[in-house]
Amino acid sequence: MSTAATSAKTVLIADDTAFVRDRFKTALEGAGHRAVTVKSAAELLARVRADLSQLDLVVMDLRLSNTSGIELVRSIRKLDPTRLPILVFSGTIATADEVRDLAALGVAGYVNEYSAVQHILPSLAPHLFPDDFNRRGSPRVVLGIPIAYRFGNTIAAALTLNLSRGGIAIRTTSPLENDAKVRIRFRLPGSKRDIDAGSRVAWSVQRNGMGLQFEKVEPADQAAIDEFVDAHFFSSRKA
Repeated sequence: MSTAATSAKTVLIADDTAFVRDRFKTALEGAGHRAVTVKSAAELLARVRADLSQLDLVVMDLRLSNTSGIELVRSIRKLDPTRLPILVFSGTIATADEVRDLAALGVAGYVNEYSAVQHILPSLAPHLFPDDFNRRGSPRVVLGIPIAYRFGNTIAAALTLNLSRGGIAIRTTSPLENDAKVRIRFRLPGSKRDIDAGSRVAWSVQRNGMGLQFEKVEPADQAAIDEFVDAHFFSSRKA
C-alpha cells in the first residue's frame, strides 16, 4: 500500500463554531496532521497571509462575518497566486449563484461540517493527496454514493469519492492491495438498476481509500457511466 497518507499536512480550518473547529482538528491531528483553527474572516486572512507557504488546504465557512463569502474567497485568492486548495462547508452555501461564483474562483469542493469524525479525513484526503487520488486521465465527477464490493469471499460496503469513464474511487479505512481483483455493484443517481462490474485496484492510500479500474463492464452499463460523467463533469482550470 502507498504510504503517502502518512505525510503530515497543514490544514487551516475557519469556522465561527467551536464544535465544528474542534471536530475537524481532532480528526486531522489524530491522523498526524497539523490543524490551525480560526473563527473570523480577519483571522483567516491574517493566517493565510502569514503562513501561505506552509498551508496545504483551507476548509472554510462562508458566513464568518458580514462580508460576502465570495468576496472572502476572492481576498484569499489575491494573497494566493499558487492556487491553494479551498474547501467550503456545504451548509454555508445559500444560492446556486454562489456555487457558480465559487467554481469560477477555483474552489475545490464542499465538505459537510457535521460529518462524523471518522468520515472527516476520508473526505479531505483527495485534496490533501491529489497525486494519489487523481491517477486516471479521464474526467472525474465528485460522487458520494453507496457501493458494495467483493474481494474473494469478503463483501464490504463504502461510499464513492469520484467516478470516471474508466473507474471509481471509494473511501475506506481498509483499502486492498494494488492489483487485487474486485467485483463492484453501485447505482448511478437517477437510475433504477444496478451496475455490476469487474475491476482491479489501481491505487491504494492507506486508511483513506482506493481506486478501482473497470475491467469488465456490460456495454449498456459503460454507456450509462460515460453519459453520466459527460453530463456532470466540470473543471475549474488554473488561470
